[in-house]
Amino acid sequence: MSAGTLKTITTDQLDQEMQRDVGLHVWNVLNDEWFKGELIPGSRRVPLVDLEAAVGRSSLRKDAPIVVYCAGPHCSASREAAEKLAELGYTGAAAFEGGLVHWKQAGHEVFKLHVA
Repeated sequence: MSAGTLKTITTDQLDQEMQRDVGLHVWNVLNDEWFKGELIPGSRRVPLVDLEAAVGRSSLRKDAPIVVYCAGPHCSASREAAEKLAELGYTGAAAFEGGLVHWKQAGHEVFKLHVA
């Protein structure tokens, strides 16, 4: 996949899509060593190392809208996850490259899990 074909989504677009509640799947793809317990409300955690196995076990349609995010614009996990999903045939996958950094900078809340 070339970099030009990677679908991306902005903070405002993600907020709008989540408010519309259109069956959007939003996944935090940070691996354990980088995950600090923060999730965008309504999202779930699917670590990048487990991504292929997780979608293999799921009943997600190949055109399901999936947005993957990580820590922020200097983290490559969201891009890698979106590329992996595209390789697996998921046409509705997009990377939210602004991640938690841009989400919080825009004034949005995060859900905090206790991590040991």
